[in-house]
Amino acid sequence: MNKLSIKTALIHIYENDTPTFDLGLRKIIYGTDDYPKFFEFLTSAGKSNTIYQINDKYFCKYYALRLPNKPGTYLMIGPYLDQEITQESLLNLADHYNFSPQIFSQLKYFYEKVPIIKDIDHLLLLIITLGEYLWGNMNNFSLEKVDPHSIEWAQPVSREKKETNDDAFLTMKAMEERYARENGLIQAVSKGLIHEAEQFSSSSIFFEMEKRLSDPIRDIKNYTIILNTILRKSAEKGKVHPIHLDALSSQFAKEIENITSVKKGIELQKNMVEKYCLLVKKHSINHYSLPIQKVITYIDTDLTADLSLSALSNLLNLSPNYLSALFKKEAGTTLTNYVNTKRIEHAVYLLSSTDMQIQNIAQYCGIPDVNYFTKIFKKVMNKTPSEFKEDIR
Repeated sequence: MNKLSIKTALIHIYENDTPTFDLGLRKIIYGTDDYPKFFEFLTSAGKSNTIYQINDKYFCKYYALRLPNKPGTYLMIGPYLDQEITQESLLNLADHYNFSPQIFSQLKYFYEKVPIIKDIDHLLLLIITLGEYLWGNMNNFSLEKVDPHSIEWAQPVSREKKETNDDAFLTMKAMEERYARENGLIQAVSKGLIHEAEQFSSSSIFFEMEKRLSDPIRDIKNYTIILNTILRKSAEKGKVHPIHLDALSSQFAKEIENITSVKKGIELQKNMVEKYCLLVKKHSINHYSLPIQKVITYIDTDLTADLSLSALSNLLNLSPNYLSALFKKEAGTTLTNYVNTKRIEHAVYLLSSTDMQIQNIAQYCGIPDVNYFTKIFKKVMNKTPSEFKEDIR
């Protein structure tokens, strides 16, 4: 559940200290986090060996179950949403329950924190797996849906006026949490930590933000442009050279303008997070000295250039012996081996993705002599370019 950004809480109904399992939703609405009506349902109607799927009146969904061999102890899973909460649906909710404008403002920030689970079947499979773990197999437990109107959490109170300081504080706290998640995303991307970055990005930092325009597609494009800028700066912090940053950023800038739906925009945002992390993993030169950073960037920039030791040492105004020793110390291999490996990696890409002839591929990799190219390719890949191309057909 943590990987899906879904909160979990253990509830002990015989204890007074109850954790706030709904991310503070009822604290916003009622001014209290007391849930007596819900626990009445658990104690009176709640059965053992049963997993309840609960919907509340505020679009949030939960799973609840009584833990075996733990009297009075329940596991709450949630809240989560199965669809985006639009500005219109939130306004209708506020109007129906006569919420004050201050509450409405806080609710907008609240729903930014609630994860949206698009693949409900995947979540259900995880819940069933949990049930099998707790009770042995599917025959030993049941799944029951609870109608939202069968549980009276409490009657929402109409509050025409609310303490302004309270509202300001809660709004500030929500903003602080959002920026904290954003900073977490920046740190993860700067280190190339894909899974950690995906966890931060799945917390609705950019995927489900406040809708500022009447055109939802323009809205998602604008937020995706912001995300592209933040991710580019994050990768720059991870010591990726601007030449690589510009190439990826420009590619995404074109894709952003081609977004045709909110769903496509969210998919692109997730792809951007992954691609920038991969860029850091591949091109970060953070742990190299400045001369070696320049050498590696120059090699990555143009494999067809003269990348010999003498040419690169002249470029940096260093002695060949010094550059050779420094490169081997920091990169763990000789400069010649590094260049050859990079050229063959590019050759593998061209052999796999194009129909170019081998002699042309050799030139694009900076090795005009096709016989020498074949010799180096076989040394690195243990097969000739022709054999490699035949194997992937």
